[in-house]
Amino acid sequence: MKINLALLFSLFGLFTYAQSESLTSSPYSLYGLGVINQSGIGKVNGMGYTGIAMKSDGYINNLNPASYSLIPQNSFIFDVGGKAELNTYENKNNAENNTSFNFSNIAFAFPINSKMGMGLTLIPYSQVGYSLIGLETNIEGSTETFKSNILGSGGLNEFSGNFGYAIIPRVSVGISASVLFGNIEEEENFTLSSSSFSLEEETSYSGLQLGLGTQIDVLKNVSIGGTLKLPTALSGSLKRSTYKTLDYNSVTIEEEAEGDVSDFELPMQLGLGFSARLFQNKLTINGDYKKSFWDDTNQSDHIGTYANQNIFGLGLEFNSDSRNKSYFKRISYRTGFNYDDGYLEINDNKISSYSVTAGLGLPISNRNNSTLNLSYSYGSKGLVDNILVKENYHLITLNLTLQDFWFVKNLVK
Repeated sequence: MKINLALLFSLFGLFTYAQSESLTSSPYSLYGLGVINQSGIGKVNGMGYTGIAMKSDGYINNLNPASYSLIPQNSFIFDVGGKAELNTYENKNNAENNTSFNFSNIAFAFPINSKMGMGLTLIPYSQVGYSLIGLETNIEGSTETFKSNILGSGGLNEFSGNFGYAIIPRVSVGISASVLFGNIEEEENFTLSSSSFSLEEETSYSGLQLGLGTQIDVLKNVSIGGTLKLPTALSGSLKRSTYKTLDYNSVTIEEEAEGDVSDFELPMQLGLGFSARLFQNKLTINGDYKKSFWDDTNQSDHIGTYANQNIFGLGLEFNSDSRNKSYFKRISYRTGFNYDDGYLEINDNKISSYSVTAGLGLPISNRNNSTLNLSYSYGSKGLVDNILVKENYHLITLNLTLQDFWFVKNLVK
């Protein structure tokens, strides 16, 4: 297998373009930077999105940069993924469904020497995609009302460079540097009699976030891990276009006006995890905990406030024998559970969520770790209360993990 670097960078560009479109339909993407992505790369999506302490010698683990120290010598690992999501939204009055198909990640990794490895990943950091149709508003000083429509789309990307180093055989450390960038677009329009009004805003955010990680083998088959993401501020800029039509005559009030917006503060995040390999490494058990200190950002949304966030995850993987001649015995079976108590508080209610996951690792080569990773997740978010909406979803992710070996001579007998 030969990996074409031109194709690789083309996929990076295609992914970035796709992220500029609406990749979600969640009403909760109305707040802040949108719905923040919690999923990972490859097998971790079927294991409750866990893997802070999990060893990753044959796949890319973006949950802990220390894992890059384990990439096998002379190997190159490439991972590309996509997802399909069916959402159901319900409030006190009605319910509706929505389906979306999107890229989920592009990543590659390679070793530097026997103790060091590095890689690059591009994943969605947040996604925005909401539509508020037919909002009724009173006209000040009158009993009349008008209806307006508000549409939002876009989101932020996270492009990360990751480096891992094994300082001693059982201890690895890592560092990551992530560039966050993207646009959030909002359009509001309404019509009153023969006049109409339209407001278009595009907010661009960018910034750099640093992260640290470690993985330690406390026993032969038991590892612990830790991660730290440092707080940072994303700088923003705003472009605004305003149009008004009077008696069917178009008048531009303001076009492409530019200005600054307040920085968006991202909190410090701590992560702890353990991973145990049992029954001659046939069964892997992961447990993760992450805490984001949103209280320390001292910021609020126009409807809600940000609160400290806690995420708990548990994951299992069973593989009978990854080197067996029987294809079915080489298949990996995965399941997991994830609970997120939320970082947004509206009307004294935190918007919590949970998900149950299952997955398969289907080998596509008997010579290396190339695998087709398929996962399914059922989840629920929010609740039906006052203006709040309950969101249920079915999510399918598909990741193609390819491993190639470089600079290895073929021996001819």
